[in-house]
Amino acid sequence: MTATLELEELATGFGTGWHRVCSVDELELAWGEAALIAGRQVALFRTAPGEVFAVAQEDPATGAHVMARGIIGSRGTRPTIASPLHKEVYDLETGQCFGTPELTLATFSTRVAAGYVEVEL
Repeated sequence: MTATLELEELATGFGTGWHRVCSVDELELAWGEAALIAGRQVALFRTAPGEVFAVAQEDPATGAHVMARGIIGSRGTRPTIASPLHKEVYDLETGQCFGTPELTLATFSTRVAAGYVEVEL
């Protein structure tokens, strides 16, 4: 661990940078999975064979860690996740809430490298 990473992790409580999470084949299509990545709860969604989204596991409206159990959908061409508690719908790419603009779901960059899902925190 570099000194810079140690300082960032101490300041934020989370390790920053790219983190290998799992094989992309371990994620079912249109189903969420929760992962603990560098101390942070993240919800992963595989929406197509090579397309994975990562968002905070914490529901912005309630604070409950339930977003991996949300309902995958779309608004036009925008991929969405609906909270399993209050059904607020969020854009998976931007985290913007469609019904309540003041709510925002944290999103994280993802990539598939050599068959593995990697998430940037």
